[in-house]
Amino acid sequence: MITLRPAQERGSAYFGWLDSRHTFSFGNYYDPSHMGFADLRVINEDKVTPGQGFSTHGHRDMEIISYVLEGALEHKDSIGTGSVIRPGDVQRMSAGTGIMHSEYNASKTEPVHFLQIWVLPEQKGIEPGYEQKTFSEEDKRGLLRLVGSRDGRDGSITIHQDINLYASILQADDAVSHPLAAGRVAWLQVVRGAVKLNDQTLAAGDGAAIAEESQITLQGVSGDSEVLLFDMAA
Repeated sequence: MITLRPAQERGSAYFGWLDSRHTFSFGNYYDPSHMGFADLRVINEDKVTPGQGFSTHGHRDMEIISYVLEGALEHKDSIGTGSVIRPGDVQRMSAGTGIMHSEYNASKTEPVHFLQIWVLPEQKGIEPGYEQKTFSEEDKRGLLRLVGSRDGRDGSITIHQDINLYASILQADDAVSHPLAAGRVAWLQVVRGAVKLNDQTLAAGDGAAIAEESQITLQGVSGDSEVLLFDMAA
């Protein structure tokens, strides 16, 4: 069963410096039918104007993943971590017992466009932590590249939950398949371009909940279409 979440039906927030789209309930956007999916709690698509950003704020007991599409995002936190996240980077911050951090557009002239993803951890009260790795376009082109997992295998970042996160870049007519084991579900998020999920076409910003399927096939519709696929326990 595949249930589409069209981009135009997402929640939204606009503050001048921030243009945000919410796949699931977040902030002032509340929809009881879209509170998350399995252990996936938030997918926000954010565009931040040059030199602006989120001032220092706190999180607790959440795995927070940042995936930059364009520009550069500067991150600083209360455990002494500071970095700039660029396209190709995947950053995981474990809020655990509590962490303060800020996120700013690192450029004074160019906007930054990124996804912020929240995953519920399998255990509360872990020690706050951070990890960031880079995956080139070639790493993801024409295949499903594992970029996040519980055990950090194959060079992926470690996520403290039973979840496998894949990224893929597909050109027109490129196709990849992914099996779903019994007791597993998946969420597909289209980052850019358009793809076919089995026989349904999804465009940038669209998502899909996938359950009770033994295998899915993704096919590129336009050049350099990019997707994230979350394989999770049901």
